[in-house]
Amino acid sequence: MEMWNNPACSKCATARATLEEARVPVRLRAYLEQPPSVEELTDVLRRLSARPWEVCRTQEPAASELGLADWPRDDANESRWIEAMAAHPELIQRPIILLDDGTAVVGRTPQALDAAVERATGGAGA
Repeated sequence: MEMWNNPACSKCATARATLEEARVPVRLRAYLEQPPSVEELTDVLRRLSARPWEVCRTQEPAASELGLADWPRDDANESRWIEAMAAHPELIQRPIILLDDGTAVVGRTPQALDAAVERATGGAGA
C-alpha cells in the first residue's frame, strides 16, 4: 500500500506507527515534494468515494489565497477543485492511504486506521 505522508503531521505519524505496529508494509509518498497529478487525484477520489472538497484542507493559507470558501461545491466545479489541489498539494487532507485492494482511506481517526489495517491484512493484523 501507499500512504501520502507529511513527516511534520501528527496524524501521519500516528498512521505510520499504527501500520508499523500491525506490520503492514507501506510505501511513504512525500506528497508535498512529489505532488499527485490531476489524474492521480481523480483516481484517489474515486477510491475514496469522495468529492474533492471533502478532502480539501480549506483552512490552509493557499485556500484563502484562492478563495476556496466561495467556490461552488458541485459537478461543474469539481475539476477546478482537483486542479487546485494538484497545484497546491498542501490542500490535500492527510494521510491518505491507498490500499492494494483498490480502495483508499483518509487515516485521520483510529477507526479509519483500523479499517486500513483490517483490509491490508485480511483481518490478521487488527
